[in-house]
Amino acid sequence: MPKRTLQGVVVSDKQAKTIVVRVDRRFTHPIYKKTIRRSKNYHAHDESNEFKPGDMVWIEESKPISKLKHWVVIRGEHKKSA
Repeated sequence: MPKRTLQGVVVSDKQAKTIVVRVDRRFTHPIYKKTIRRSKNYHAHDESNEFKPGDMVWIEESKPISKLKHWVVIRGEHKKSA
């Protein structure tokens, strides 16, 4: 079974070697047929503390690393500073 991969935005990097990633999903409501946005936060392992809030990252499912971490950053794009 392939590992799941999700794309999201870093919202926190306060913890050592850990980032919090917000993943947004859009779906159509089953009754009202209106598009709804939902988001969920995932804790992901960032070995080099490379990513900062606002960066776009891709995370991949992995074996449990800690109580909350079950995802690993596989790649990312740094936010362009103005």
